[in-house]
Amino acid sequence: MEGGKPNLALVYQAVQALYHDPDPTGKERASVWLGELQRSMYAWEISDQLLQLKQDVESCYFAAQTMKMKIQTSFFELPPETHNALRDSLLTHIQNLKDLSPIIVTQLALAIADLALQMASWKGCVHTLIEKYNNDVSSMPFLIEILTVLPEEVHSRSLRIGANRRTEIIEDLAYYSSTVVTLLTSCVEKTGNDEKMLIKVFRCLGSWFNLGVLDSNFMASNQLLMVLFQVLQRDETPTNLHEAASDCVCSALYAIENVDTHLPLALQLFQGVLTLETAYHMAVAREDLDKVLNYCRIFTELCETFLETTVRSPGQGMGDLRTLELLLICAGHPQYEVVEISFNFWYRLGEHLYKINDAALHTIFRPYIQRLLHCLARHCQLDPDHEGIPEDTDDFGEFRMRVSDLVKDVIFLVGSMECFSQLYSTLKEGNPSWEVTEAVLFIMAAIAKSVDPENNPTLSEVLQQVVLLPETVHMAVRFTSIELVGEMSEVVDRNPRFLGTALVLARLPLEKIAECLSDLCAVQVLALKKLLSEESTNGKSADPTVWLDRLAVIFRHTNPIVENGQTHPCQKVIQEIWPVLSETLNTHQADNRIVERCCRCLRFAVRCVGKGSASLLQPLVTQMVSVYQVYPHSCFLYLGSILVDEYGMEDGCRQGLLDMLQALCMPTFQLLEQQNGLRNHPDTVDDLFRLATRFVQRSPVTLLSSSIIVHIIQCAIAATSLDHRDANCSVMKFVRDLIHTGVANDHEEDFELRKQLIGQAMEQHAQQLVTQLMHSCCFCLPPYTLPDVAEVLWEVMLFNRPTFCRWLENALKGLPKETSGGAVTVTHKQLTDFHKQVTSAEECKQVCWAIREFTRLFR
Repeated sequence: MEGGKPNLALVYQAVQALYHDPDPTGKERASVWLGELQRSMYAWEISDQLLQLKQDVESCYFAAQTMKMKIQTSFFELPPETHNALRDSLLTHIQNLKDLSPIIVTQLALAIADLALQMASWKGCVHTLIEKYNNDVSSMPFLIEILTVLPEEVHSRSLRIGANRRTEIIEDLAYYSSTVVTLLTSCVEKTGNDEKMLIKVFRCLGSWFNLGVLDSNFMASNQLLMVLFQVLQRDETPTNLHEAASDCVCSALYAIENVDTHLPLALQLFQGVLTLETAYHMAVAREDLDKVLNYCRIFTELCETFLETTVRSPGQGMGDLRTLELLLICAGHPQYEVVEISFNFWYRLGEHLYKINDAALHTIFRPYIQRLLHCLARHCQLDPDHEGIPEDTDDFGEFRMRVSDLVKDVIFLVGSMECFSQLYSTLKEGNPSWEVTEAVLFIMAAIAKSVDPENNPTLSEVLQQVVLLPETVHMAVRFTSIELVGEMSEVVDRNPRFLGTALVLARLPLEKIAECLSDLCAVQVLALKKLLSEESTNGKSADPTVWLDRLAVIFRHTNPIVENGQTHPCQKVIQEIWPVLSETLNTHQADNRIVERCCRCLRFAVRCVGKGSASLLQPLVTQMVSVYQVYPHSCFLYLGSILVDEYGMEDGCRQGLLDMLQALCMPTFQLLEQQNGLRNHPDTVDDLFRLATRFVQRSPVTLLSSSIIVHIIQCAIAATSLDHRDANCSVMKFVRDLIHTGVANDHEEDFELRKQLIGQAMEQHAQQLVTQLMHSCCFCLPPYTLPDVAEVLWEVMLFNRPTFCRWLENALKGLPKETSGGAVTVTHKQLTDFHKQVTSAEECKQVCWAIREFTRLFR
């Protein structure tokens, strides 16, 4: 922080401004300044002083939160000899501030838990905390809070304690778990029915269940289980307590997923949950939706846990089918949010039964699925006063989509044809309201594809009835019936007579296409010209996106078959409209949204005519480069990649495209070299490396022989640490494809030259690349990016395995071996084992597996 350590009065003033300044700019200034303070070394001392002063809730909350954040992200700033003092200070603060505010207690509890997890010298922290505070009733709330967050933080993403330390901690917590449960039990005995204390106890117990360290035999006979179910059975239980108890039971059920190894506890939980049916009905009668949702969560978790037992021995012991009855009772609740909770279970049940493929089992479960489908059809009904077509983006629209997916997955148990016919007969024989009709058609559309279209009179009849729907039918019914026809495409193919509009429009002759396309585009072009002329006269800017989008659609879907040597019929049209697109682009060059739409339109135009758009290349590239110097919209880079894809293999175009790349790279590098440039502009990173990859694919030697390649590789190495899915994927693909051009002998005449050029690049950059990749996957990247990292390392290794062994060894030497808390991150044996696994790998997936295991040591 510039200017040295700020005084406390100034910090206090900034905190007050953050919470109480009526002027938003004042709040923003305070927020930025306090953020800088939190990142500085002074934050440790200032937080400690604010907590000692105990001036007010706001300053103490800021200090507690800062302490937690510093311990999570900057623990390495403190020398080891200060760790004990920090621990003692935090314990003093939580004791002194325990009555000020629960949110401050939580932040300090998290700080203490995160310290305990990182501070290897603090042995048996659970034991020392319980010894210190368990005899003082007033300390019990914060002690239980620490014991609640401690197991939760073990797998926290904010802490990178590594797999070795995590294993050590989990073993330690398992050792003391019974002591914790005994403490919680005695706490309930002492405080009786105190609601706040019970909530704390249940949250804490759930946290230890979630970590999977509780002894199930010890828990099966524990008093706390009985208390849990008593709370859930009581009609007068307050909402917050009910939720805490429900969460705890769900955690317990999840913890015993492997039922056979936890039989005594499994039986207690199974019997306990079955006693809650009456309480569910009472909650429905009282219209208490919160409690209804809680019970449904518990019933679903019960079914999930005992799924394999139910399928293995349906109706016997803990395979009792009353569990499914409970879920179907919930499915009957009028609110669709209730049944939605159980969807994952029904998916899994369907998947299990499909894999086993036992007709006798299907017969047992079929009636349950039939009843479920009946409930789902009812839940899919729109409101009777709904107007227009069904929404598919709101919550209810998304629910219907999930219903459609679920129906597709379980319909095999009922039989597609049988269900389809039954649904159709309800429409034919009754006279249902429009919303019932629409819902039935919606479910029919979900299963139509799985009905055998061969000689199927029902399908043909349904198709005929849909075509003959009266004009007066509700818009939603018409919409869903069209969706149904779309799902019945095979039947439509076999019965074209039902589409009166089934005129087969043969492809027009080429000379006609140009004429028709010109007429089609003229409407949009005239509209764009009108906007431009209005703009020049009155100075007001009008939005051209609707016309640009329509042109894009026209080019996207015009795909005439053009023989070799024939002129593309769309070429002339695109040349005609280029001046208008160019002027529109120039006029709106500062507006990213409109520029994106222009580029999209040009992209489809270029794709439409392919090589036929060559005359556009020079003016288009010139304009792109000129606008990009002032307004670096990343869509120009994307459009550039399309041009390289189309023209990169044409000898006459390569130099021009390389000039374009170089001209676009300069402003791009300036943008990305700013502070946090890569993180702030992931779209630019994504599109830059798409463009570079296209060059590698279309004309590798042109790129590798250029002066720009060094800068692109340097930028790629820096960007490998970027935690952004699309951008990181593009970077890795570029590096992988680049190296691959020197690995894959495709018998092209330039292979030896490519190999030589890649060799030079590797000599210059490979050590830095391998070191950066190892650092990125250990400290920066999420696990889903690791297969891409593995592919890059695999290509480097294929290019030169002996030298790669040395590069990897050097990279591993640079990794930290211990955490700042003194715990061992990685042992010498783990390093040598990993090196051996990677360098002796015979396929890429072995490298991926080794990286996945190794990086767990640093997470």
